[in-house]
Amino acid sequence: MTTETAPADNAAARGFAFAFSAYFLWGLLPLLMKALGHIPAVEVVAHRIVWSVPIAGAVLVALGRTADLKAALRSPRTLAMAALTAGFITVNWGLYVWAIAVGRAVETSLGYYINPLVSIAMGAVLLGEKLTRAQIVAVALAAAAVALLTVEAGGLPWVSLVLAFSFACYGFLRKTLPIGPSQGFFLEVLILALPALFYLFWLETTGASHFALAEPGNIALLLACGPATAVPLLLYGFGAKLLRLSTIGLMQYIAPTMIFLIAVFVFDEPFGGVRLAAFALIWAALAIYTWSILAEARRARLADIEPGTT
Repeated sequence: MTTETAPADNAAARGFAFAFSAYFLWGLLPLLMKALGHIPAVEVVAHRIVWSVPIAGAVLVALGRTADLKAALRSPRTLAMAALTAGFITVNWGLYVWAIAVGRAVETSLGYYINPLVSIAMGAVLLGEKLTRAQIVAVALAAAAVALLTVEAGGLPWVSLVLAFSFACYGFLRKTLPIGPSQGFFLEVLILALPALFYLFWLETTGASHFALAEPGNIALLLACGPATAVPLLLYGFGAKLLRLSTIGLMQYIAPTMIFLIAVFVFDEPFGGVRLAAFALIWAALAIYTWSILAEARRARLADIEPGTT
């Protein structure tokens, strides 16, 4: 029994370390984005893309997983799907960078809090998945929180909603790519690299680029966009393969919680009573959703235990 469970325990421990590192790095990302706040979001995103390519490519070569990528490059359908997922993640990155720069980090944290609930709703609408009672309650509470923020602001909390829906759509479509997470990420940034390079070249020729020798601080920050983008995504991909879905479901709240704390206590963004009430509804929804995940995982484990076994 010990020899059978030891490899599984080691895999779970490695998976936890990978996933935790990814979410922790995502949680710290607002600090880098805030430091880049004086640079237009489109330029920052272009650098995120360009400097992610060599990192993701080096990881693929080191792991010896280039064969799947070569097959994907020969498949028009795979390339089209990768272009679509790349489009969604670009929208997500661009809005996130802009929101941090203009002092709306609290709204970004809300977007990533409600993302799993949006994914549940999308599964019900697009795939006909049946929601449990707990999931229905969780989605309803999230909708109530959005309604509360809408009334308070006089309009929809569009930053939070676009971030949540763009990432949910990315995750939904990403599952259709017939390649692994590291190969898929490299394919996405490879597709985006050409327009990003053209844009950066245009900035350079017009004198509008912030990537200049006269500004070494900007160069260092923009170069850091590569590892800050690629490393967490790659770590997450490795961790997700080794962990149960329920564990990943619990860990996904690490990043938005860190973003929320940084927004309120480091960036000093306003957080009044209405926002507190809305976040309380979201946190209650996530607690119910988490409970449903754990209960479902427990039932699945019990179902796998045959009568008479120990």
